[in-house]
Amino acid sequence: MADATRAGFAAIIGAPNAGKSTLVNALVGRKVSIVTPKVQTTRFQVRGVMLHGQTQIVLVDTPGVFAPRRRLDRAMVAAAWDGATEADTIVHVVDAAAQLNEQTRTVQDVERVIEGLRTHNAKAILVLNKIDLIKREDLLALSQKLHETGVYSDVFMISAAKGDHIDDLGVELAKAMPESPWLYPEDQIADLSERLLAAEVTREKLYLRVHDELPYALTVETESWKAMKDGSVRIEQVIFVEREGHKPIILGKGGRTVKWVGEAARKELEIELGRRVHLFLFVKVRPNWGEDRARYSAMGLDFDV
Repeated sequence: MADATRAGFAAIIGAPNAGKSTLVNALVGRKVSIVTPKVQTTRFQVRGVMLHGQTQIVLVDTPGVFAPRRRLDRAMVAAAWDGATEADTIVHVVDAAAQLNEQTRTVQDVERVIEGLRTHNAKAILVLNKIDLIKREDLLALSQKLHETGVYSDVFMISAAKGDHIDDLGVELAKAMPESPWLYPEDQIADLSERLLAAEVTREKLYLRVHDELPYALTVETESWKAMKDGSVRIEQVIFVEREGHKPIILGKGGRTVKWVGEAARKELEIELGRRVHLFLFVKVRPNWGEDRARYSAMGLDFDV
């Protein structure tokens, strides 16, 4: 008799920029979540699907857990804990290098996650990431210190960017999944719609290009998606910013910045979608889009937290 199938959810939580999205992409084997050097780029729960033998593991890449200041921040943190408390297992990703260097924000955010786990009476798998940047003896000392908090069931040491020791973590996640029919078709790797994926890819390229000048006051919406007779797709997107003064940053001198963003996004989308893409970007001002209830619904966030 064939082995019973297993399926469940693994929530990936942690401080902003700890490497959660990079880890999810590495486990899935394809890009399902955007990755940038700028913190707080994952705004909602992105589900990536990985297979391990007869086990399907739905990875929930949550927004970072940090001290919220704005409504959007509060909604993102609430989404992170919602994803964690509803999952079959929790993975807490820690930037080991930043933690050892005692970067204030990282240390505070890690402590915030530990307290959250205690509050929710939950155990997590501790994943120390970016181990290629630190000495082994320092890593072992950090591992012991964090494990002594009592909120972790296991510790894994990895480099998500290089793929080191990712397979060992995948085996452990598979063990934690309950017997169940698979939750997604075998060939599905994420539950993002193509329209939302396209918007996220463009947002990633924007952050990569203007991360020094631009605050978090932008969002991207896919306004139209038209399949063409030749098999290609025409995509029109709007980049919304909060102030008129942000438009020149997005456009760049002679339109060079937005042209670079569009070209980089188009190339990646052609790979992800497997067809030719015609991408058109427009920049518009929408004051206080961060207070727009409809935007929160589109991202699966709770406006009222």
